[in-house]
Amino acid sequence: MLGGIPVCKPTSARSLLPPQADCVEVGPTRIIGGIRPQNFDVVYRPDGVRFAYDSKTLNSRSSVGKNYQNMINDLGTEAATVHTRFPSAIVAFVFAVPTACLGGHRQGLLGALYRLGGRLATNADLHKAEAIAIAAYDPVTGGIDLTFPPANMNKLRLENFSKQVEEAYMERFAGLPPHISPN
Repeated sequence: MLGGIPVCKPTSARSLLPPQADCVEVGPTRIIGGIRPQNFDVVYRPDGVRFAYDSKTLNSRSSVGKNYQNMINDLGTEAATVHTRFPSAIVAFVFAVPTACLGGHRQGLLGALYRLGGRLATNADLHKAEAIAIAAYDPVTGGIDLTFPPANMNKLRLENFSKQVEEAYMERFAGLPPHISPN
């Protein structure tokens, strides 16, 4: 999507600037937001944060039962900490969980994630992410459960994640430096 921009590791997990002027950082990348410092897995910040991505996992049925609501709170706080200082930033999350661990928490988890995603306006809903996907998988085969989430939760489906990120990014940043097309 960004076309030819180098991918770099952050200088350190505490670095406040990218290692070079225009790169995608992959690895723990620190963002000082409006609430607290937060590390993200992938960040693009050529002139401030434009894109911040983080992945989350819960790997046992007891962990899902005890921790999914705390994870939802963390996602909202992470989105808000970025959006408070960088309201145009695209914040995106993927939550991966073994299918067998979902248990009776499927509806509560899906409802909470659905409500936390789909941020459209840059002047509201600081706690929401522009894109969230959930991937339920089989830890033995590594296969993704293609029936989950159900079709009525389309914006949480993994196959729609990249498109949501691209649409939000293009709406906010297309034609702006450093992406100005040569005439």
